[in-house]
Amino acid sequence: MPAAECGCPRPAGRPGPPAPAAQRRGPAQLADDVAETTRQKFEQLRVAFSHGVLCYELFTLVADAAQLALEQALRDRFCAHHRGQALAVRDRRGHEHRITMTSPTDFFDELRNIRGPEIRMGSAPEWKPFNGMLTGLLTWARREGLLRGQRNRNSEPVHRALRNIVAHGTYHLDTPVEAARALSDLAEIINHLWGRPTPGGRLYPAPLSRSVVAIGWNDHGEKTTAGYADQLAETRDEESFTYILVRAVFCPGGVTDPNLLEFDARSATTAFPAQYLWGPGSREEALVWLAHHQPESDLCDYLDQAVLVRVHDGHIGLPVYPGVAAGLPAAEQRGTWHALRVDRGPDALAHLRALADAVAGHAKEGECQVCPVDTLATGDLAAVLKAARGAGTDTTPLHVPDVRTPFAQWLAGSAT
Repeated sequence: MPAAECGCPRPAGRPGPPAPAAQRRGPAQLADDVAETTRQKFEQLRVAFSHGVLCYELFTLVADAAQLALEQALRDRFCAHHRGQALAVRDRRGHEHRITMTSPTDFFDELRNIRGPEIRMGSAPEWKPFNGMLTGLLTWARREGLLRGQRNRNSEPVHRALRNIVAHGTYHLDTPVEAARALSDLAEIINHLWGRPTPGGRLYPAPLSRSVVAIGWNDHGEKTTAGYADQLAETRDEESFTYILVRAVFCPGGVTDPNLLEFDARSATTAFPAQYLWGPGSREEALVWLAHHQPESDLCDYLDQAVLVRVHDGHIGLPVYPGVAAGLPAAEQRGTWHALRVDRGPDALAHLRALADAVAGHAKEGECQVCPVDTLATGDLAAVLKAARGAGTDTTPLHVPDVRTPFAQWLAGSAT
């Protein structure tokens, strides 16, 4: 494999790398429109955490109580969402009941009197079990689009397990780090339930900034480098380098795509969405293009992105973005295609490889409970593009050259 380096000093005037998430946000804060009962519970935990230096056991109590506070927050959001509505609830015999959301106490008292309650969630017509507890509330929030992200979905059973450990478990002792993580994660989830992403967040981050980046490699592909494109004029290559220009998540010392040097113009091989702009060519040619087009930075949201994977003649291709697939030559559109909702493109490849190897537990349709992938459709390219459009993805055909870095060339050769 080629060697990699990422030597890119920050030019004057460019903002420095962001501080760690906790430092940027300061103590965990809730959005202004969060329900008051949820806010009060959260403030109790914040105060208790601040006293942990005086009583170490308080850190454990905060971490445990955060698991219970999540259920409170979900219940408050459920009530706010349905406030004033008459909610249809079906019992185990199929009889429908109407419960008006006048107050949380009255609603859940009536719900408990119905045996085997089910409700409809989101736009789906199916009835889903719902008893007002954590499992049902998490399912409801996801079906209503209040919780996002396939990796977050994969961790939701962990929230249920932790909640049960707190309620029924034995003595344990958590560290301040674990308590701080629990409190920070709780704040992120609560804020997202009320439609507020968290800048620099771990679970529900605000959209990430993408910079214009130059990726270069030498003639033999033994050296690969990346840096801000506006620094190319200051670069003096000791040997001949070939460059491409991309728009990608890149901030040395801050959030940088860990797979950036695996960029493939036609494949979703990077951790965060990256966009091909120009190349390949020499440094001088790149500078001319930059001066003429003057591309700017933008923002990208990577949670629940749709990618497509082609399976043809027993070969599983690399994941591609729908617009790129729509613009491929006809010969490269043949085969069986899969449309998958993921947070990271490589997750789609791992899922399909597991299916090909008949690994137990992986789902061919819908949400996989083993890995962070939701299969939207399987069929020819037209069918999966339609599913991607239904998921809110732009499928306008994009015609990009078949160009990739030496690292990506190695990755493409390893696809099966």
